Amino acid sequence: MHKIVLEVKNLAFTYEKKCVLKDINFTIEDGEYVGIIGENGSGKSTLLNILIGNLKPMHGTVNIYAEKIGYLSQQVRNFNKKFPATVEEIIAANLYSEMGLFKILNKEHKEKIDYVLDLVNMKEYKSRLIGNLSGGQQQRVFVARLLVNDPEIIFMDEPIVGLDEDSIRSFYDIMDKLNSELGITIIMVTHDTMTMGKKAHKIISLQDTEMKMHTHNLQK
Repeated sequence: MHKIVLEVKNLAFTYEKKCVLKDINFTIEDGEYVGIIGENGSGKSTLLNILIGNLKPMHGTVNIYAEKIGYLSQQVRNFNKKFPATVEEIIAANLYSEMGLFKILNKEHKEKIDYVLDLVNMKEYKSRLIGNLSGGQQQRVFVARLLVNDPEIIFMDEPIVGLDEDSIRSFYDIMDKLNSELGITIIMVTHDTMTMGKKAHKIISLQDTEMKMHTHNLQK
């Protein structure tokens, strides 16, 4: 039996006197792959920002029963491409709290970085400058940066926007692996309804401030 890791009750949100979300209720179980879909302006990103705590709902509650969560924002790749940091350094930044006074990577840290880069098929790029990578490669590095902190849930906001077809395919393959092999709960805002229809255990569809839940009988 799977435990509930996220519970939303009677959620409502108003922005500048306009109702964006109302009467939103759902639960997500450990290890589920969930797509949040809807047209532009339907409240997808607003809902995600409420779930991760960036926005406060006007009414209702959000409870997350997980100690570690990761968040991949739409803006994650909007950085200075000339920033002189290697892939390894980008990921190591999420380990600073574990490094001690002098912020030196020990053997355990380096092994962890190698492990997460291997998960996203980017280990051979460890010494490359992040700005010299393609958009799809950068996105995989940022996923690895989340993984180094062992998240139980990963929230993603339109992660495939701007990627080419090969990069999108690779990205989905990695998400499948993280979900099916590592049991990470994935909650993804996306316009890619066709792919979500094939991969997700649940689809949260937003339209006209309200939601519908579609549950797929996929093997978890």
